[in-house]
Amino acid sequence: MQPGSDEEQWREDCAPRRVLEIFSTKWTSMVLHALHARHDGRARSGVLHRSLPGISKKMLIQTLRELEESGLIERHTLDSVPPAVSYALTPLGKLMVQPIELIYDWARNNSAALDQLQPRPTSRRRQ
Repeated sequence: MQPGSDEEQWREDCAPRRVLEIFSTKWTSMVLHALHARHDGRARSGVLHRSLPGISKKMLIQTLRELEESGLIERHTLDSVPPAVSYALTPLGKLMVQPIELIYDWARNNSAALDQLQPRPTSRRRQ
C-alpha cells in the first residue's frame, strides 16, 4: 500500500492483511513449502512429519486441519491396511505457495542479512 492510499485499503479485511493472516502461524508456510518443494504437492502425513524437523505430530495435524478447512490442501484416505492418509495442495494452495517460495528464495539469497538480526528471546535460532 502506498502512503496516502485510500482508507479502504487499510481495513482489517484488506487483501494484504488476509494473506498475512494465513502465514501468521509458524508452521503454515513451512507445511505448504514442504508439500510443494519436497513432495511435489502431495505427501503422506508421516513423510511430511519427517520432513519438518521440530514440529510435533499434534501441531502438524492441527496445521493440516486448518489448511484443509481453509481450502489450501485436500486430505485423501488411502485404501490400505492400515488406512493411510495423504495430503495434497489444492489449486488454491498451489497459488498460495508462490509468495512463500519468493520469501524462501529471498531468505536464501540474503542469509547474511538475516544473520545480523538479533534473535528474539523465544527464537530457536542457533547462535
